[in-house]
Amino acid sequence: MQKVIAFARSAAAPATYRPAPERILGGDPVQTATLVFTSADGRFSAGTWSAERGTWRVVFTESEFCHLIEGVIVVTDEAGERTTFRAGDAFVSPAGFTGTWEIVEPARKLFAFYE
Repeated sequence: MQKVIAFARSAAAPATYRPAPERILGGDPVQTATLVFTSADGRFSAGTWSAERGTWRVVFTESEFCHLIEGVIVVTDEAGERTTFRAGDAFVSPAGFTGTWEIVEPARKLFAFYE
């Protein structure tokens, strides 16, 4: 029997990491992710994520939905188009997106991704 997963009641352990050194463009973007749910086939996951100030290059192999609940993030695509997201904003980074993420103010989000 499948059960509903409540993020607030999850006992999942957070994992802290940084982007690969060659992707970091500025700051020290320490990140913490807590995977609250992963599907049986491993292709869909959801959880929480936070990051400290910094900028790094991203290459998305998955499509990710994000709901920013704290902070400010500037996402810049390969063509140089910048989009600023603030607490309360929601967005999708589609598979194949490349560009940069800049954490302007420490950020926290809820996410769900499909690979």
